[in-house]
Amino acid sequence: MTDSPQPFLKRPLVRLGLVAAGAAVATALVMALFANINTRKAEALQTSLRLVDLDETTVDPAIWGKNFPRQFDSYQRTIEPYHTKYGGAGSEGVPTSSKLEQDPMLKTIFAGYAFAIDYNHRRGHAYMLEDQKMTKRVTERPQSGACMHCHASNVVLYRELGLKKGAPGDLKEPLSSSNAQAQLQAGFEATCAMTYQEVGPLAKHPVACLDCHDPKTMALRVTKPGFIKGIDALARSNDSVPHLPSIERWRREGKKGTYDANTMASRQEMRSMVCGQCHVEYYCGPKATLFFPWHNGLKIEQVEAYYNDYKWKDGTRFSDYKHAISGAEVIKAQHPEFEMWSQGVHSRAGVSCSDCHMPYVRDGALKVSSHHVQSPLRDITRSCQPCHRVPADELKARVETIQDRTHALMMRAETAVVALIHDLEAAKKAGLNDAALKEIHEFQRKAQWRVDYVNAENSMGFHAPQEAARILGEAVDYARQGQIELRRLVDPAKLPTLARK
Repeated sequence: MTDSPQPFLKRPLVRLGLVAAGAAVATALVMALFANINTRKAEALQTSLRLVDLDETTVDPAIWGKNFPRQFDSYQRTIEPYHTKYGGAGSEGVPTSSKLEQDPMLKTIFAGYAFAIDYNHRRGHAYMLEDQKMTKRVTERPQSGACMHCHASNVVLYRELGLKKGAPGDLKEPLSSSNAQAQLQAGFEATCAMTYQEVGPLAKHPVACLDCHDPKTMALRVTKPGFIKGIDALARSNDSVPHLPSIERWRREGKKGTYDANTMASRQEMRSMVCGQCHVEYYCGPKATLFFPWHNGLKIEQVEAYYNDYKWKDGTRFSDYKHAISGAEVIKAQHPEFEMWSQGVHSRAGVSCSDCHMPYVRDGALKVSSHHVQSPLRDITRSCQPCHRVPADELKARVETIQDRTHALMMRAETAVVALIHDLEAAKKAGLNDAALKEIHEFQRKAQWRVDYVNAENSMGFHAPQEAARILGEAVDYARQGQIELRRLVDPAKLPTLARK
């Protein structure tokens, strides 16, 4: 009897061949994976192409973009319009970009100041130079050249003007050198003494790579003289700043020399400080060289106290303008995002401005910070969800709830301030002069400063919700106190009654 033939796949040689083939495939796959890993590692190490040499005179971001195309491509996207409920040109449900048309009470609050004739929603960084040149605040009112401190890339501009003023050295020296810093400061002071019309034509680019990065190492750096002096003043104050540990450490070590963010701050601190060069409260008018009012600290009362103690050259107290209706000498807030962020939970948790507004993105194995600076609500996945493990819709709802409540309270505060202004107007018509109304003017100064502080801050309270609510509550209180005191001086029958809304 003959045995039946063995199945093909069970024959020893066939099985051996299959094992060998499988092993070969597995080896090939492992080798391919290994090669891919090595490629990705190499890719991750190669952070730039280095096609061109960059130095301290390279202002044009497009040239930097040849070495850093990912970052430049995202930076270019700041030209794109976007819409959020309380920010960006053309906000949701708002047919115009004008804040004055959206909120007519601002015309009364800013009466006598340039913001009463033109006050639009901000646009992206790409427009900061163009928008400044086109605003009626510049075309119809004389302005200081100090505006260029934040509305343009000015490192080279300042240094060139500084050299003309006699500062030592040349443009080839790194910005960190003492000569370059002397050039920077001299040029900065020169532009603050010039008019906007004189300085404007000299600026060629909006804020650029050079303003925040060392061209040789790409390390983050601060270059704006106002911030350099302001952060040193803050460090010398007694204000607690746990969110800026390098300052606390410098204090513990005896406040030796000058606090220098570029050599002392951590990279995470710098990811907020580079933004804090411009997104802050400051004075930028013709009466003095631009300054940051951080000598007492970052809280609104500390800034206010510094302004109240500050004297112009003629001995008079600081104010931005005299109110055209009431006669009060008032303070105009700029955009104190850095100050308000400093009072919020995110700063105390170590979250930087860049973490939310310039989140990390992946391109292959490379992780880069997006330079498409925008509202976190535009990219919740990257901006919020790395820390908050909840659905995007819920996170957006949380933000808008805070903003809606802040906005409602701000409208109450503005209503109270406007009521006080109209009462002061009536009191002047009844025969009271500025001397008799001095105490009431102080109430307006305090109330208006607070409501404007939150309004101008651009987060609609989100950076520090509890602080924003406290500030607006005080605004209402000061305005109503002013109305009460005014009724002790003037027959209430002669004062207007503002209808409740």
